[in-house]
Amino acid sequence: MASIDELFKNPAVTGGSKRKFEPNQDPNELYKAAKLGANGDVKNKGKAPMVEDEGAEEDDDVAGPELPPDFEEDVPDDEEGRFFGSGMARETAKAMEYIDQVDEEGPAAAEKIDSAWVRRLALNFEKRISKNAELRAKYENDPQKFMASEADLDADIKSLSILSEHPELYEEFAKLGSAASLVSLLTHDNTDIAIDAIQIISELTDEDVEAEQEQWDNLVNALLDADLIDLMTSNLSRLDEDNETDRAGIYYILSVLENLASQQSIAEKIGDGQDVFKWLLSRIQRKESPVSQNKQYAAEILAILLQSSAKNKEKLIALDGVDVLLQLLSHYRKRDPEKDSDEEEYVENLFDCLVCLVDEDAGKEKFLEGEGIELALIMLKEGKFSKQRALRVLDHALAPQGGASACERLVEAAGLKTVFGTFMKKQENETIEHLLGIFNSMLRLLPGGSAARIRTLAKFMEKDYEKIDKLVKLRRDYASRIRPVEEIIEKERKSLSKDDQEVMGAEWLSRRLDAGLFSLQMIDVILAWLVAEDDGAKKKIEALLADRDEDLSLIRGTLEEQIEGLGDEDAGERDLKEMLETLLQFAQPSSK
Repeated sequence: MASIDELFKNPAVTGGSKRKFEPNQDPNELYKAAKLGANGDVKNKGKAPMVEDEGAEEDDDVAGPELPPDFEEDVPDDEEGRFFGSGMARETAKAMEYIDQVDEEGPAAAEKIDSAWVRRLALNFEKRISKNAELRAKYENDPQKFMASEADLDADIKSLSILSEHPELYEEFAKLGSAASLVSLLTHDNTDIAIDAIQIISELTDEDVEAEQEQWDNLVNALLDADLIDLMTSNLSRLDEDNETDRAGIYYILSVLENLASQQSIAEKIGDGQDVFKWLLSRIQRKESPVSQNKQYAAEILAILLQSSAKNKEKLIALDGVDVLLQLLSHYRKRDPEKDSDEEEYVENLFDCLVCLVDEDAGKEKFLEGEGIELALIMLKEGKFSKQRALRVLDHALAPQGGASACERLVEAAGLKTVFGTFMKKQENETIEHLLGIFNSMLRLLPGGSAARIRTLAKFMEKDYEKIDKLVKLRRDYASRIRPVEEIIEKERKSLSKDDQEVMGAEWLSRRLDAGLFSLQMIDVILAWLVAEDDGAKKKIEALLADRDEDLSLIRGTLEEQIEGLGDEDAGERDLKEMLETLLQFAQPSSK
């Protein structure tokens, strides 16, 4: 006997696969079908039922059907419920009478959607669930006896969509237990019911819903208390993406995960147990050509979960996530994904994931073990799409927090030529920023007197200090962008009280950073290091600044501003402050 899932997903009781999304149909075709199929009479294809007539044989040569007689009120109905006079079915006539009546009475008043409405909705929803469960249990081996209740339940689930327009009712909906009941349907034997429930949850939690934070929290907390995450994870395993409907179900689950991951605590709850991460890692490795929407979306959700929580990063690192990402990205060391495709977004998300992981000490270690430095250098030399993204990964991998080993590996892998060669070419601002970050990390972390440090310093000094020449030019470019912003800020400062100035402090800093302050600060730190390390470099820097009647006091001013913004409580800030104070001692103008 056919299973209920087969019966529900396919109107035909025998044979057939799961139901598909119905394609959009031409409205004209639907109109024709409505005209021809009145009263569900499909077989006659719009023709009036034949009426037995003794003289039929004599009229065989007459083309077309016989015209009906004039309509008379007392003309009896035929056996099939049609009127001889009008050719209209009894049910159709009643429907037309109802329409005429509505037209006369005017439109019905719109239903008021309030607490009373949501209570009625919830009560009806619970009844549908109970009835379907009861009939399923009673007629387990006779699916046709509970198919109607399944269809009713399916319709009621979809009707919950209207709640997304009334988030003020979320709390009431949750208190009535309907949110938990909705989640319980994810365990339904019929996967179509489970998918519809997931889709509604996705709609209700979507960021486009104009819900207050408290309203959203009330609903989401009720969903989570009903084990939403675990039940969605189990559905990730049971849905088959070879089927179009199940593939849509996977998409809706990923959509819900995206909605929930907007809060760090929930993002960490999603990562608990690692089942979601295991599935996501498996999904992004599935071979597909072209890359599907769900594969791209899985990579995006992975990146969102990693960006939301350090704990999630640790969990994925423990699952060999760094190695998986390096293997996947190695396919793009020379090959570019198709522009504006799902594959391009997929690769972008893989890089985002890797950046998140190498920010952690354990991630840096795995990155070195997997020869991530070498792969990034290949991309810098031979890649196109991957070039700037590989540079971003290097910047994070070499970052001061735990990046010393990565700095040494870059030198060992003959990466200085590649990195400095890239720096000397014309680059976009973002690329320059990553290169400056790499130089800062290497000057700060490479041990004094080590071969790696000496080779790095030599790169700055070679070819008549051409790298220093470019650094000073870049400094002037950034200073020219920041200057007009600072002039506007200074005018605003004069018109504000001291208290208002403090309020505006963060806003002013943000505007200066947008203009290029961060890059300017990094350049001055690099120049300060070179002044401290080499007398020849100091003379070159002073000579270049003197061309515009400037001196090392510019660099000192930048260092002092950075020092003022650092505290002593955080260990990282404390170390940086000590380093800048040391450099400040060397950034003294030479006596003339």
